[in-house]
Amino acid sequence: MTVQSFFGAQRSRRATRAVVATAASLALLTALGAAAARAAGGPDKLFTIGNYPLEARANNAVAAKESAIAEGQRAAFRSLLKRLVPVTAYRRLDRLKTAKPGEYIESFAVRSERNSSTTYIASYDFVFSPEPIRKLLDQEGIPYLDRAAPAITIVPAYTVAPDAAKRLPSPFSAAAGSDAWLYAWKALDLTNSLTPASLQPLKPDVHADTIRALAEGDLGMLRTLGQAYGTESIVLAVLEPEADQKKLKVVLVGRDAVQNLYLKRTYRMDSGDLAYTAELAAVISLAILEGRWKAINVRDYPAQQASAPASSGGGWAPAGSTSPGNAYDTPATAPGGAPLTIAIAFQGMAEWQQISQQLTQTPHVTGVEVLGLSARGARVSLSYPGGPQHLAAALAQQGLLLESTQDGYRLSRR
Repeated sequence: MTVQSFFGAQRSRRATRAVVATAASLALLTALGAAAARAAGGPDKLFTIGNYPLEARANNAVAAKESAIAEGQRAAFRSLLKRLVPVTAYRRLDRLKTAKPGEYIESFAVRSERNSSTTYIASYDFVFSPEPIRKLLDQEGIPYLDRAAPAITIVPAYTVAPDAAKRLPSPFSAAAGSDAWLYAWKALDLTNSLTPASLQPLKPDVHADTIRALAEGDLGMLRTLGQAYGTESIVLAVLEPEADQKKLKVVLVGRDAVQNLYLKRTYRMDSGDLAYTAELAAVISLAILEGRWKAINVRDYPAQQASAPASSGGGWAPAGSTSPGNAYDTPATAPGGAPLTIAIAFQGMAEWQQISQQLTQTPHVTGVEVLGLSARGARVSLSYPGGPQHLAAALAQQGLLLESTQDGYRLSRR
């Protein structure tokens, strides 16, 4: 499914809000909905691609539906891989061209559908099996992250510069623009995202001057915004059209799971289509937030990385080690063999014993020393040649996840 057909399907759904599900689809939803809901609500919800648009045309209704589902499976599979894999390793996904998406789907459910004699339009939830996906990526040496960030709040805000307000037509009015921007975010699968978020409308008590100051980079106003919503983990997404109706400016400002952020990007409008461009901007904005999380936590496979194209190398980088220019291209720089202090999280002493055994049984891990131990956590010191990026790959083979956080290295079981 191309980008154009993706957003075309989105527009088609808006144009056909009165959706009637067929009896067969209702039966499928009843049979598979529970499984999909369990998967979406559990620890592996990252492997659910929810509310995915399908659209196809053919000579008859049956062929159209079959074509839409087949292409939807392929497109949802690609979306899942790009959710988990850092952008700098996307080229490595070419190794998976022969993979058959249907073999990795655990279940699916129909959210809505509409069909005619030649057209099928629907929205599906695809639930992929986590372990086969992990195994596939591991076998190909493709870096990925399968741990979601702490949830944040996203507040879409639509603004119009005073000098442009009188020159913009009604589709760019405050009401129309706010609806288009909010809908663009609602269409995203924020629940199952690598950076899960709750969507909140702009509150009336958030003053326009506060929005303007934040959009201009005044991070001192984050406290005011956070107090209005009762959280420090909040991102204001500001959309503003230019007076000539040719471009939209988007500003992401706030604090996500990584740190404070202020990002500005401009999008060209296609024939003045505000809604279409807003949808594109929302998709890219979510990808940016996910990319920031992957940049500090993604684990890589250094042995395979050496043979990969230079432009596609992943990099496993501890927090604070990324460069402003490209958040993905700076690898960990811990000296090989130097002792590392690692915080270990577990649910009980039985799990702690399993983790400690896995650590000591990992080849080339030496000097394991317990620095502190409690009912739910421990701090250990150990040495490993090659530093944390090599250690992360070795521990992954033991079913352990080593990640970098703002407080240091953290180890846990998958």
